[in-house]
Amino acid sequence: MQADPASRPAPPSLDAMLADLETLVTCESYSADLAAVARSAQVVADLGGRLLGARPETLVRDGVTHLRWSFGTPRVLLLGHHDTVWPTGTLTTHPFSVERGVARGPGVFDMKAGLVQMFHALALLPSLDGVCVLVTGDEEVGSDTSRELIEEAARGCGAALVLEASATGGALKTVRKGVSHYELTVHGRAAHSGLEPEKGVNAATELAHQLLALGEMSATVADRTGPGTTITPTVMSAGTTTNTVPARAELSVDVRVPTPAAQRTVDELMRALTPRHPEARIEVDGGPNRPPLDAGSSKDLFALACEVAVRSGLGPLQEASVGGASDGNYTAGVGCPTLDGLGAVGDGAHADHEHVVTAHMVPRTRFLADLVGALL
Repeated sequence: MQADPASRPAPPSLDAMLADLETLVTCESYSADLAAVARSAQVVADLGGRLLGARPETLVRDGVTHLRWSFGTPRVLLLGHHDTVWPTGTLTTHPFSVERGVARGPGVFDMKAGLVQMFHALALLPSLDGVCVLVTGDEEVGSDTSRELIEEAARGCGAALVLEASATGGALKTVRKGVSHYELTVHGRAAHSGLEPEKGVNAATELAHQLLALGEMSATVADRTGPGTTITPTVMSAGTTTNTVPARAELSVDVRVPTPAAQRTVDELMRALTPRHPEARIEVDGGPNRPPLDAGSSKDLFALACEVAVRSGLGPLQEASVGGASDGNYTAGVGCPTLDGLGAVGDGAHADHEHVVTAHMVPRTRFLADLVGALL
Protein backbone atom coordinates (compact mmCIF):
# COMPACT_ATOMS: atom_id res chain seq x y z
CA MET A 1 0.00 0.00 0.00
CA GLN A 2 1.18 3.53 -0.71
CA ALA A 3 0.75 6.57 1.50
CA ASP A 4 -0.27 9.89 0.02
CA PRO A 5 2.16 12.50 1.41
CA ALA A 6 -0.21 15.31 0.59
CA SER A 7 -2.84 13.80 2.85
CA ARG A 8 -0.64 13.81 5.95
CA PRO A 9 -1.40 16.43 8.61
CA ALA A 10 0.96 19.11 9.92
CA PRO A 11 3.00 18.40 13.08
CA PRO A 12 0.56 17.56 15.84
CA SER A 13 -0.73 19.81 18.54
CA LEU A 14 -1.24 18.33 21.98
CA ASP A 15 -4.97 19.05 21.71
CA ALA A 16 -5.18 16.99 18.52
CA MET A 17 -3.31 14.11 20.11
CA LEU A 18 -5.50 14.18 23.21
CA ALA A 19 -8.62 14.15 21.05
CA ASP A 20 -7.33 11.01 19.33
CA LEU A 21 -6.40 9.50 22.68
CA GLU A 22 -9.92 10.06 23.97
CA THR A 23 -11.31 8.33 20.89
CA LEU A 24 -9.18 5.25 21.50
CA VAL A 25 -9.69 5.08 25.26
CA THR A 26 -13.46 5.50 25.13
CA CYS A 27 -13.69 2.51 22.79
CA GLU A 28 -13.06 -0.19 25.38
CA SER A 29 -11.03 -3.22 24.31
CA TYR A 30 -10.87 -5.83 27.05
CA SER A 31 -8.81 -8.74 25.72
CA ALA A 32 -11.41 -11.36 26.62
CA ASP A 33 -14.24 -9.44 24.92
CA LEU A 34 -13.55 -10.23 21.26
CA ALA A 35 -16.43 -8.09 20.02
CA ALA A 36 -15.01 -5.10 21.92
CA VAL A 37 -11.55 -5.82 20.50
CA ALA A 38 -13.03 -5.87 16.99
CA ARG A 39 -14.72 -2.51 17.57
CA SER A 40 -11.49 -1.09 18.91
CA ALA A 41 -9.60 -2.35 15.86
CA GLN A 42 -11.96 -0.40 13.63
CA VAL A 43 -11.32 2.77 15.63
CA VAL A 44 -7.56 2.22 15.49
CA ALA A 45 -7.79 1.52 11.75
CA ASP A 46 -9.65 4.79 11.23
CA LEU A 47 -7.04 6.74 13.19
CA GLY A 48 -4.15 5.12 11.37
CA GLY A 49 -5.87 5.47 8.03
CA ARG A 50 -6.34 9.19 8.56
CA LEU A 51 -2.80 9.87 9.70
CA LEU A 52 -0.93 7.47 7.42
CA GLY A 53 -3.06 7.96 4.34
CA ALA A 54 -3.63 4.22 3.93
CA ARG A 55 -6.00 1.61 5.30
CA PRO A 56 -4.53 -1.41 7.10
CA GLU A 57 -4.96 -5.09 6.50
CA THR A 58 -7.41 -6.46 9.05
CA LEU A 59 -6.18 -9.85 10.24
CA VAL A 60 -8.57 -11.95 12.33
CA ARG A 61 -7.03 -14.97 14.04
CA ASP A 62 -9.26 -17.19 16.18
CA GLY A 63 -11.66 -14.28 16.57
CA VAL A 64 -8.98 -11.75 17.62
CA THR A 65 -8.56 -8.69 15.41
CA HIS A 66 -5.09 -7.40 14.49
CA LEU A 67 -4.05 -4.63 12.09
CA ARG A 68 -1.06 -4.31 9.75
CA TRP A 69 0.21 -1.52 7.54
CA SER A 70 3.11 -2.23 5.14
CA PHE A 71 4.82 0.36 2.96
CA GLY A 72 7.22 -0.91 0.33
CA THR A 73 9.69 -3.52 1.57
CA PRO A 74 9.62 -3.20 5.38
CA ARG A 75 12.90 -2.48 7.15
CA VAL A 76 11.58 -0.98 10.38
CA LEU A 77 8.76 -2.56 12.40
CA LEU A 78 6.66 -0.45 14.76
CA LEU A 79 4.77 -2.66 17.18
CA GLY A 80 1.90 -2.05 19.57
CA HIS A 81 -1.35 -3.50 20.87
CA HIS A 82 -4.85 -2.11 21.29
CA ASP A 83 -6.29 -4.60 23.82
CA THR A 84 -6.32 -3.77 27.54
CA VAL A 85 -6.70 -5.60 30.85
CA TRP A 86 -9.77 -3.55 31.81
CA PRO A 87 -13.17 -5.35 31.66
CA THR A 88 -15.82 -3.81 29.45
CA GLY A 89 -17.74 -1.24 31.49
CA THR A 90 -14.70 0.12 33.35
CA LEU A 91 -15.32 3.55 31.81
CA THR A 92 -18.23 3.99 34.22
CA THR A 93 -15.83 4.02 37.17
CA HIS A 94 -12.63 5.16 35.38
CA PRO A 95 -13.80 7.72 32.80
CA PHE A 96 -11.40 9.36 30.39
CA SER A 97 -10.22 12.70 31.73
CA VAL A 98 -7.45 15.25 31.31
CA GLU A 99 -6.76 17.43 34.32
CA ARG A 100 -3.65 19.44 35.20
CA GLY A 101 -1.58 17.77 32.53
CA VAL A 102 -2.57 14.20 33.43
CA ALA A 103 -4.71 11.95 31.23
CA ARG A 104 -6.56 9.04 32.84
CA GLY A 105 -8.74 6.19 31.68
CA PRO A 106 -8.60 2.42 31.09
CA GLY A 107 -5.62 1.59 28.89
CA VAL A 108 -4.48 5.20 28.55
CA PHE A 109 -0.91 4.34 29.63
CA ASP A 110 -0.83 0.70 28.51
CA MET A 111 -0.81 1.47 25.71
CA LYS A 112 -3.25 3.64 23.80
CA ALA A 113 -1.22 6.82 24.23
CA GLY A 114 1.67 4.93 22.62
CA LEU A 115 -0.50 4.21 19.59
CA VAL A 116 -1.45 7.87 19.28
CA GLN A 117 2.20 8.91 19.48
CA MET A 118 3.18 6.29 16.91
CA PHE A 119 0.64 7.33 14.29
CA HIS A 120 1.35 11.02 14.74
CA ALA A 121 5.10 10.38 14.53
CA LEU A 122 4.80 8.46 11.28
CA ALA A 123 2.61 11.24 9.88
CA LEU A 124 5.60 13.58 10.22
CA LEU A 125 7.79 11.53 7.86
CA PRO A 126 8.10 12.57 4.21
CA SER A 127 7.89 8.91 3.17
CA LEU A 128 6.78 5.70 4.85
CA ASP A 129 8.60 3.46 2.40
CA GLY A 130 10.23 0.70 4.45
CA VAL A 131 7.84 0.91 7.42
CA CYS A 132 5.65 -1.88 8.79
CA VAL A 133 3.14 -1.16 11.56
CA LEU A 134 1.58 -4.05 13.47
CA VAL A 135 -1.09 -3.42 16.12
CA THR A 136 -2.22 -6.61 17.82
CA GLY A 137 -5.32 -7.45 19.83
CA ASP A 138 -4.17 -10.04 22.37
CA GLU A 139 -0.86 -8.87 23.88
CA GLU A 140 -2.28 -8.69 27.39
CA VAL A 141 -3.19 -12.40 27.34
CA GLY A 142 0.01 -13.77 25.86
CA SER A 143 -0.26 -13.00 22.12
CA ASP A 144 -1.26 -16.56 21.26
CA THR A 145 -2.93 -15.57 17.99
CA SER A 146 -0.53 -12.77 17.03
CA ARG A 147 2.85 -14.32 17.83
CA GLU A 148 3.26 -15.77 14.34
CA LEU A 149 2.41 -12.38 12.78
CA ILE A 150 4.91 -10.61 15.05
CA GLU A 151 7.75 -13.03 14.40
CA GLU A 152 7.09 -13.07 10.66
CA ALA A 153 7.24 -9.26 10.50
CA ALA A 154 10.35 -9.08 12.69
CA ARG A 155 12.33 -11.58 10.64
CA GLY A 156 12.12 -9.29 7.63
CA CYS A 157 13.17 -6.10 9.43
CA GLY A 158 16.42 -4.63 10.68
CA ALA A 159 14.86 -3.00 13.73
CA ALA A 160 11.74 -3.28 15.87
CA LEU A 161 10.46 -0.29 17.85
CA VAL A 162 7.91 -1.17 20.53
CA LEU A 163 5.45 1.54 21.59
CA GLU A 164 4.77 0.09 25.03
CA ALA A 165 4.74 2.62 27.84
CA SER A 166 8.09 3.84 29.14
CA ALA A 167 9.70 2.83 32.40
CA THR A 168 9.91 5.24 35.34
CA GLY A 169 10.68 8.79 34.28
CA GLY A 170 10.42 8.01 30.58
CA ALA A 171 13.27 5.49 30.45
CA LEU A 172 13.40 3.17 27.46
CA LYS A 173 13.23 -0.56 28.15
CA THR A 174 16.38 -2.28 26.96
CA VAL A 175 16.01 -5.52 28.94
CA ARG A 176 12.87 -7.54 29.61
CA LYS A 177 12.67 -10.89 31.37
CA GLY A 178 11.29 -13.88 29.57
CA VAL A 179 8.03 -15.44 30.74
CA SER A 180 6.84 -18.99 31.32
CA HIS A 181 3.43 -20.05 32.62
CA TYR A 182 2.61 -23.40 34.19
CA GLU A 183 -0.53 -25.12 35.43
CA LEU A 184 0.22 -27.69 38.12
CA THR A 185 -2.53 -30.23 38.84
CA VAL A 186 -2.38 -32.71 41.71
CA HIS A 187 -4.59 -35.79 41.49
CA GLY A 188 -5.45 -37.50 44.76
CA ARG A 189 -8.41 -39.56 45.98
CA ALA A 190 -11.59 -38.37 47.64
CA ALA A 191 -12.89 -39.78 50.94
CA HIS A 192 -15.21 -38.70 53.73
CA SER A 193 -13.14 -36.40 55.93
CA GLY A 194 -14.95 -37.52 59.10
CA LEU A 195 -15.69 -41.21 58.59
CA GLU A 196 -12.56 -42.46 56.81
CA PRO A 197 -10.06 -39.72 55.93
CA GLU A 198 -7.26 -42.28 55.95
CA LYS A 199 -8.72 -43.81 52.77
CA GLY A 200 -8.24 -40.56 50.88
CA VAL A 201 -5.19 -39.03 49.20
CA ASN A 202 -5.32 -35.36 50.05
CA ALA A 203 -4.48 -33.35 46.91
CA ALA A 204 -4.36 -30.11 48.92
CA THR A 205 -1.71 -31.48 51.27
CA GLU A 206 0.30 -32.76 48.32
CA LEU A 207 0.05 -29.35 46.66
CA ALA A 208 1.44 -27.78 49.85
CA HIS A 209 4.54 -29.96 49.47
CA GLN A 210 4.87 -28.83 45.86
CA LEU A 211 4.64 -25.18 46.94
CA LEU A 212 7.66 -25.77 49.18
CA ALA A 213 9.47 -27.43 46.28
CA LEU A 214 8.80 -24.37 44.10
CA GLY A 215 10.28 -22.18 46.81
CA GLU A 216 13.50 -24.17 46.66
CA MET A 217 13.53 -24.19 42.85
CA SER A 218 14.47 -20.51 42.51
CA ALA A 219 17.67 -21.12 44.48
CA THR A 220 18.50 -24.14 42.31
CA VAL A 221 18.08 -22.11 39.12
CA ALA A 222 20.24 -19.31 40.54
CA ASP A 223 23.01 -21.79 41.38
CA ARG A 224 22.94 -23.19 37.84
CA THR A 225 22.37 -20.11 35.67
CA GLY A 226 22.77 -17.00 37.85
CA PRO A 227 20.38 -14.69 39.74
CA GLY A 228 17.23 -12.97 38.57
CA THR A 229 14.73 -15.80 38.10
CA THR A 230 11.41 -15.55 39.96
CA ILE A 231 8.99 -18.47 40.37
CA THR A 232 5.71 -17.20 41.77
CA PRO A 233 2.67 -19.33 42.68
CA THR A 234 -0.43 -17.28 41.84
CA VAL A 235 -3.91 -18.84 41.58
CA MET A 236 -4.63 -21.92 43.71
CA SER A 237 -7.69 -24.07 44.32
CA ALA A 238 -8.53 -27.42 45.91
CA GLY A 239 -11.48 -29.47 47.13
CA THR A 240 -15.22 -29.61 46.57
CA THR A 241 -16.97 -29.67 49.96
CA THR A 242 -15.93 -29.05 53.56
CA ASN A 243 -16.32 -32.71 54.55
CA THR A 244 -14.48 -34.33 51.63
CA VAL A 245 -10.77 -35.07 51.29
CA PRO A 246 -9.75 -33.12 48.15
CA ALA A 247 -9.21 -35.35 45.15
CA ARG A 248 -7.84 -32.54 43.00
CA ALA A 249 -5.79 -29.37 43.53
CA GLU A 250 -4.63 -26.83 40.97
CA LEU A 251 -1.96 -24.14 40.96
CA SER A 252 -0.90 -21.51 38.42
CA VAL A 253 2.79 -20.57 38.40
CA ASP A 254 4.25 -17.39 36.89
CA VAL A 255 7.94 -17.59 35.97
CA ARG A 256 10.20 -14.67 34.95
CA VAL A 257 13.72 -15.40 33.68
CA PRO A 258 16.69 -13.23 32.66
CA THR A 259 18.23 -15.69 30.19
CA PRO A 260 17.22 -18.53 27.85
CA ALA A 261 19.36 -20.88 29.96
CA ALA A 262 17.31 -20.03 33.05
CA GLN A 263 14.09 -20.58 31.10
CA ARG A 264 15.25 -24.04 29.99
CA THR A 265 16.39 -24.94 33.50
CA VAL A 266 13.06 -23.97 35.06
CA ASP A 267 11.21 -26.01 32.45
CA GLU A 268 13.33 -29.09 33.21
CA LEU A 269 12.80 -28.72 36.96
CA MET A 270 9.04 -28.14 36.63
CA ARG A 271 8.63 -31.31 34.60
CA ALA A 272 10.75 -33.24 37.09
CA LEU A 273 8.46 -32.49 40.06
CA THR A 274 7.46 -35.70 41.85
CA PRO A 275 4.70 -36.27 44.43
CA ARG A 276 5.55 -36.81 48.09
CA HIS A 277 2.59 -39.16 48.59
CA PRO A 278 3.12 -42.45 46.71
CA GLU A 279 -0.48 -42.56 45.50
CA ALA A 280 -0.72 -38.94 44.34
CA ARG A 281 -0.09 -37.94 40.74
CA ILE A 282 1.22 -34.63 39.40
CA GLU A 283 0.42 -33.18 35.99
CA VAL A 284 2.38 -30.18 34.63
CA ASP A 285 1.03 -28.19 31.66
CA GLY A 286 2.30 -25.03 30.02
CA GLY A 287 5.85 -23.87 29.47
CA PRO A 288 7.85 -20.95 28.04
CA ASN A 289 5.75 -18.17 26.57
CA ARG A 290 8.07 -15.26 25.76
CA PRO A 291 11.87 -15.42 25.43
CA PRO A 292 13.96 -12.79 27.21
CA LEU A 293 14.79 -9.46 25.57
CA ASP A 294 18.45 -9.12 26.50
CA ALA A 295 20.72 -6.09 26.45
CA GLY A 296 22.46 -7.25 23.29
CA SER A 297 19.24 -6.97 21.31
CA SER A 298 18.81 -3.30 22.17
CA LYS A 299 22.37 -2.01 22.63
CA ASP A 300 22.94 -0.47 19.18
CA LEU A 301 19.40 0.84 18.85
CA PHE A 302 19.60 2.51 22.25
CA ALA A 303 22.90 4.16 21.29
CA LEU A 304 21.30 5.52 18.12
CA ALA A 305 18.23 6.65 20.08
CA CYS A 306 20.47 8.59 22.47
CA GLU A 307 22.06 10.46 19.57
CA VAL A 308 18.68 11.18 18.00
CA ALA A 309 17.21 12.34 21.32
CA VAL A 310 19.91 14.98 21.71
CA ARG A 311 19.37 16.25 18.16
CA SER A 312 15.61 16.24 18.68
CA GLY A 313 15.84 18.26 21.87
CA LEU A 314 14.42 15.49 24.03
CA GLY A 315 17.51 15.41 26.18
CA PRO A 316 19.52 12.48 27.59
CA LEU A 317 17.75 9.13 27.57
CA GLN A 318 17.68 6.64 30.41
CA GLU A 319 17.36 2.87 30.06
CA ALA A 320 15.75 0.31 32.32
CA SER A 321 15.53 -3.43 32.87
CA VAL A 322 12.02 -4.63 33.74
CA GLY A 323 10.38 -7.87 34.79
CA GLY A 324 7.28 -7.45 32.65
CA ALA A 325 7.25 -8.86 29.12
CA SER A 326 5.91 -7.50 25.85
CA ASP A 327 5.74 -8.47 22.21
CA GLY A 328 9.25 -7.04 21.97
CA ASN A 329 10.39 -10.30 23.56
CA TYR A 330 9.19 -12.08 20.43
CA THR A 331 10.93 -9.73 18.01
CA ALA A 332 14.19 -10.04 19.93
CA GLY A 333 13.71 -13.80 20.11
CA VAL A 334 13.90 -14.13 16.31
CA GLY A 335 17.04 -12.00 16.15
CA CYS A 336 15.59 -8.60 15.28
CA PRO A 337 17.28 -5.70 17.14
CA THR A 338 14.57 -4.34 19.44
CA LEU A 339 14.03 -1.19 21.48
CA ASP A 340 11.05 -1.04 23.82
CA GLY A 341 9.29 1.53 26.00
CA LEU A 342 9.05 4.20 23.31
CA GLY A 343 5.46 5.04 24.21
CA ALA A 344 3.83 7.18 26.87
CA VAL A 345 5.37 8.60 30.02
CA GLY A 346 3.26 8.03 33.12
CA ASP A 347 2.54 5.27 35.60
CA GLY A 348 0.00 2.74 36.83
CA ALA A 349 -0.20 0.09 34.13
CA HIS A 350 -3.00 -2.34 35.08
CA ALA A 351 -3.78 -0.28 38.20
CA ASP A 352 -6.44 2.19 39.30
CA HIS A 353 -3.98 5.09 39.15
CA GLU A 354 -3.07 4.46 35.48
CA HIS A 355 -2.22 7.79 33.87
CA VAL A 356 -0.19 9.61 31.23
CA VAL A 357 1.76 12.84 31.72
CA THR A 358 0.59 14.75 28.65
CA ALA A 359 3.52 17.19 28.46
CA HIS A 360 5.73 14.37 27.16
CA MET A 361 3.46 13.32 24.31
CA VAL A 362 4.50 15.82 21.61
CA PRO A 363 8.27 15.74 22.35
CA ARG A 364 8.34 11.94 22.30
CA THR A 365 6.32 11.91 19.10
CA ARG A 366 8.87 14.16 17.38
CA PHE A 367 11.70 12.03 18.76
CA LEU A 368 10.10 8.84 17.45
CA ALA A 369 9.68 10.38 14.01
CA ASP A 370 13.37 11.33 13.97
CA LEU A 371 14.40 7.87 15.15
CA VAL A 372 12.39 6.11 12.44
CA GLY A 373 13.77 8.54 9.89
CA ALA A 374 17.33 7.76 11.00
CA LEU A 375 16.70 4.03 10.71
CA LEU A 376 15.24 4.41 7.22
